[in-house]
Amino acid sequence: MRITVSLVLNLIANGMSKNEIIDEYPALEAEDVDQCLRYAAYLAEEELYIQK
Repeated sequence: MRITVSLVLNLIANGMSKNEIIDEYPALEAEDVDQCLRYAAYLAEEELYIQK
C-alpha cells in the first residue's frame, strides 16, 4: 500500500498527531512523517528575485 505525502499532510492539517497517523497506518514510521513535512517545506520555499 502506498501512502502519499499529500495524504499525510492532509491528516496533519486536519489535526491528527504523528502518533495517531502511525497508529492508523502502521507501515509508516515517525521519520516518514517528518520527511513528509520536510518535503512539503522544501516545495513551499519561496525564492526572491530582484531585478536591477
